[in-house]
Amino acid sequence: MRTYRELFRTQEFLPFFTTVSVQVAAQTAAGLALGTLVYAATGSPLLSALAVFGPSLAQVAGALTLLSAADRLPPRATLTGLALLFALGTGVQAVPGLPLWAAFTVLLGLGVASSLGGGVRYGLLNEILPQRGFLLGRSVLNMAVGTMQILGFAVGGVLVTALSARGTLLVGAALYVVAAALARFGLTARPPRATGRASVRETWRTNALLWSSAPRRSVYLALWVPNGRVVGCESLYIAYAPAHAGLLFACGAVGMLTGDALVGRFVPGRWRARLGAPLRLLLAAPYLVFALDPGLPAAVVAVVLASVGFSASLLLQERLMALTPEELSGHALGLSSSGMLAMQGVGAAVAGSVAQLTSPGTGMAAVAALSLAVTVALAPGLRAGRGRGAEGRLQGEGSPRTTETKETTTS
Repeated sequence: MRTYRELFRTQEFLPFFTTVSVQVAAQTAAGLALGTLVYAATGSPLLSALAVFGPSLAQVAGALTLLSAADRLPPRATLTGLALLFALGTGVQAVPGLPLWAAFTVLLGLGVASSLGGGVRYGLLNEILPQRGFLLGRSVLNMAVGTMQILGFAVGGVLVTALSARGTLLVGAALYVVAAALARFGLTARPPRATGRASVRETWRTNALLWSSAPRRSVYLALWVPNGRVVGCESLYIAYAPAHAGLLFACGAVGMLTGDALVGRFVPGRWRARLGAPLRLLLAAPYLVFALDPGLPAAVVAVVLASVGFSASLLLQERLMALTPEELSGHALGLSSSGMLAMQGVGAAVAGSVAQLTSPGTGMAAVAALSLAVTVALAPGLRAGRGRGAEGRLQGEGSPRTTETKETTTS
């Protein structure tokens, strides 16, 4: 599967794509509104960063307790229920006079639920698409995220001005209800991918199984840590340029969309193995310029260039699927998503803490430098795992999911 036409002709992909897109729009607009509300109330770069990216920290709790359910629950019902839960939580955050601690409690609770949603969602994508369609399908979803972030941040910024931050939160809640309806009436009822009872013990057992493979471990770390540090840079957009934060977020989404389009559709398989490391370096390097407190035009250029580097995650996810048995695909992808988002929350906390003591620009440059250092440190482990394929599996795990060509699963 190499064309977008083939992809969208695949049964169920279009309603799945639409459901994810609407949910991202809801999350983007609501996150910007809540971050603006918190910054206006507190004037704190740290708290505003955590308001936008704090749910990511709660992904750790979900990854340690809920992920075994990702392959053991019916996907359609689970995605519908989670969207309604997010609608309720977002509506609660719009209540006037809601204490700050209560808003953050709701935020963290929704973050825990998100860890389950990521596993169910991307495990279902693995079922909907044929084996050779995963990379293209995942790149299109990433492009949808980028597009909806552009629209969400742009429209969200307008709505915050026109309706107020609380009014924008209510719009976000309504979009979550739309996403729930799309999931319920657009997706086919499917049985769970795995049998057995979901439990905390089973979650820990499978996490340990996935983590015990050295090649998979290197891929997970490369997916989580450099990415998370760079999202720490993004978490400071509101503090760095309060009047232009929506523009910076939208420009970052443009860069991400461009990178995913190039890597997912146009980069030949023989080049992918060579592009992984440069893309991970590009992800962080442009943010070093923020140490000089650049003006808005230079900041926009840096943000767009850096965001192209997010496409490195496509190559790593393809490699992860080649190293993982299909019956664990939902759990493996959920762990990938939860770990990435958790590290994004850590990145936001670190960047916000540095900015609190220094300045937003210094905080952005500091976490970018950390991302570069981690990328360099992980390079030997990723090179050592090239071409190992099934050697990265534990005995008894089952067969790995194949991709378009075995050698293209490296990064």
